[in-house]
Amino acid sequence: MTTIYSFAPIVDRHAEILILGSMPGRASLSANQYYAYPQNAFWRIMGELLYFNPAVASYTEKIAALKKAHIALWDVLQSCRRKGSLDSSIETQSQTINDFQSFFHQYRRIRYVFFNGGKAETCFKRYVLNKDVPDSIRLLQLTRLPSTSPANATLSFARKREQWHQLLSGGLPVPYHSNEKISV
Repeated sequence: MTTIYSFAPIVDRHAEILILGSMPGRASLSANQYYAYPQNAFWRIMGELLYFNPAVASYTEKIAALKKAHIALWDVLQSCRRKGSLDSSIETQSQTINDFQSFFHQYRRIRYVFFNGGKAETCFKRYVLNKDVPDSIRLLQLTRLPSTSPANATLSFARKREQWHQLLSGGLPVPYHSNEKISV
């Protein structure tokens, strides 16, 4: 099994929210794009929340919509070994974590961290919060959202969307959880 690596974060200096996954799946790694697997609900949910059509928006336009809404996107794991795309297939002993101390030092406006599923939350709490981290990291508001992966079949798309909208919209800057459309 070969080692796989996550992507650089999608972030700018205005970011206030960070959405963390665990590690990109095979389709995403092949496309070099976050959430490239068509059955993953991430872009559909974000499209509804941020008012863009993910079926027609380019990847660049999707990223622009995230940034305009002050949302950053990254993964907890920097690298790991995994067969397939499932989080449950990640070899625990192979996990390396991204450098969150440097990240949060550079992007100090981030106050909310949302985990796209349980694996991202578990790894972050175990490997990031378990270290000697500054209070600025310990004071972040951490919230787990249901995984947008199709492997999370216990929830329908409608239920995932409802929970994402309910939990994430509380962290969005005021104009972005109103009915104002974000043009990309």
